[in-house]
Amino acid sequence: MNTQYLENAKDRIPNIPLLINVIARRVRQLNRGQRPLLKPDTPQTPNLDIALREIAEGKLTAEIAFKGETASQNGNVITL
Repeated sequence: MNTQYLENAKDRIPNIPLLINVIARRVRQLNRGQRPLLKPDTPQTPNLDIALREIAEGKLTAEIAFKGETASQNGNVITL
């Protein structure tokens, strides 16, 4: 795990439990074959680093949808 990506991701999503959930969900999506939102550094870049970098660069955000609310129209939002 690249610690610089982690620190940058924590700057974007300072709520650690929320950050963990976003990262876990995105890594599962990448493991299932979903394409990354950015070009990996190398072909062997771990999915964890890709997810952290997506968050750090602002390509991926999170929002909490409460019952009765509609999710954002942005396709790069993970709703928890």
